[in-house]
Amino acid sequence: MILKVVIVSPKYQNNLGYIARVSKNFGIRQLHIVKPRAKLNGKDAIMYSKHAHELIEGAKIYPDFRSAVKDCDIVVGTTGVMLKAKSDFRKVYLPDQLVSQLKKIAGKRTKVALAIGRDDTGLSKEEMEMCDFLTFISTNPEYPVLNVSHALGIMLYVLTDKKLSQNFALDDQNRPNKNEVEALFKVFDRVIEKKRIRNRKTVKTTFRRIIALAQPTLREVHALITALKE
Repeated sequence: MILKVVIVSPKYQNNLGYIARVSKNFGIRQLHIVKPRAKLNGKDAIMYSKHAHELIEGAKIYPDFRSAVKDCDIVVGTTGVMLKAKSDFRKVYLPDQLVSQLKKIAGKRTKVALAIGRDDTGLSKEEMEMCDFLTFISTNPEYPVLNVSHALGIMLYVLTDKKLSQNFALDDQNRPNKNEVEALFKVFDRVIEKKRIRNRKTVKTTFRRIIALAQPTLREVHALITALKE
């Protein structure tokens, strides 16, 4: 599994510094930042990042969330508010449950985006809709919301565990590439557009999540395309 850390619109320099430190602790070599609000070369960002400031200096910047995750096979979003996440037929996983799912469907070359939301408002509803999985870290209900850097540290701990990296179920040789999966989605979208469905967007999003969970082989993707084509 290839892990890509995506930080969405960080607001505070100290959090950005801590994010860099904890990322370096777990071997992350590059940060991917969506529309940063914090000054990347600010005094606090430099001070709090300590010996990991090169991750901020070398970060790849994106104008929006979609462009940051478009090259990924699986997108994992984090949330500190369970009710906000539990909408549109969505299941929210605890970190250990998420790892169990990834063990079943990820290959060695599967690119997984771990998305950390804004340090003041988290991921937006639209950004959550682009995620294949959502994960929630259970904490004290009297003070449930973690600092973004703390949440990132917990997620990196479980996602970089050697037990996960040694247990990939999917044979990468039989894995469809991004374009082949997108071809399946386009065929499905054309079918849905011809039907009388009140909320087409929800149906399309649900289908995408099912495919992400199933991680079909190349042969299975081709079979689905054949079945859906008119």
